Amino acid sequence: MVNLLGPADRFLRTIEKQYPSVSVHVRGNEITLTGKTVERDAVHRLIEELQHTVSEGHTLDEEVITTSARMLHADSSVSPSDLLGPAILTTRGKSIRPKTLGQKQYSDAIDANTVVFGIGPAGTGKTYIAMAKAVRALQSKEVDRIILTRPAVEAGERLGFLPGSLTDKIDPYLRPLYDALGEMLEPELLPKLLAAGTIEVAPLAYMRGRTLNSSFVVLDEAQNTTPEQMKMFLTRLGFGSKMVVTGDITQIDLPVGTSGLKLVGRVLDSVGDIHFSHLTSDDVVRHSLVGRIVDAYTEYDAKKQALHQEGLEAREFANRAAQRAPSSRVRLPKRSSS
Repeated sequence: MVNLLGPADRFLRTIEKQYPSVSVHVRGNEITLTGKTVERDAVHRLIEELQHTVSEGHTLDEEVITTSARMLHADSSVSPSDLLGPAILTTRGKSIRPKTLGQKQYSDAIDANTVVFGIGPAGTGKTYIAMAKAVRALQSKEVDRIILTRPAVEAGERLGFLPGSLTDKIDPYLRPLYDALGEMLEPELLPKLLAAGTIEVAPLAYMRGRTLNSSFVVLDEAQNTTPEQMKMFLTRLGFGSKMVVTGDITQIDLPVGTSGLKLVGRVLDSVGDIHFSHLTSDDVVRHSLVGRIVDAYTEYDAKKQALHQEGLEAREFANRAAQRAPSSRVRLPKRSSS
């Protein structure tokens, strides 16, 4: 019961916050729920799922409770406790596992396919899960090396000429990948793997002309690739390798042209052994406000697109009306030649 309710009943307060219309009372090992039938049954189901999670030896926190409640609200037939099954990776006392249904489907797709595209908004764990899968594959000797890459595209700012060597100049673009690796590997092990080339972090331009055999390759920020760069990257695939491509098509920083990530879905949609996983705001595992920000921008973009479409249709209607209207010019009789 202590593990279920948390220190000073902190988790109990979290449950009540998710269902404010239901009163939860605890006495000894008994929990009493009071409220309308639908909400009460929802809380009952949530507590059962949390009990199962605790009995499996997993540790609860506010994020797990909130995510479980959200999943059950979206689909009462799912079992959040099943998502907290075997971890993808356990390192430095921390277990990395899917926390939403979308993440679980994405994780399973990586296991089942050679090339997987993880497409979704910020905070959905696209890159983090892919990198955890890569580290696990390396540890289990499924691959010989990990290659992490991303296009070096400025996100709106003009950074100018950065000082230092070429490595110093491109490191700021690759820093998020280094940070994630630092969370998944022991501090003394990471520099050795990088120095030996077992783990490589490089800009996308460095992939040209290579064949990547027995590698787990992750392309991050793929929305900032051109169609030519995306084709170049995907054709680097060698024997015994796996590729995961992640990106958010709502945050394209390319100055001009079409995003390779937007185009590739139409080009490769019917190709076997390639899977497209689409994550949504329901899969955001950062601060709860991030999900609401994503939804607000999605709604704004939809309205903007609708207005743009209305403008195009209005102009087309005006053009057709102008073509059908009789000419207002007066024709003068031809002058005789005499």
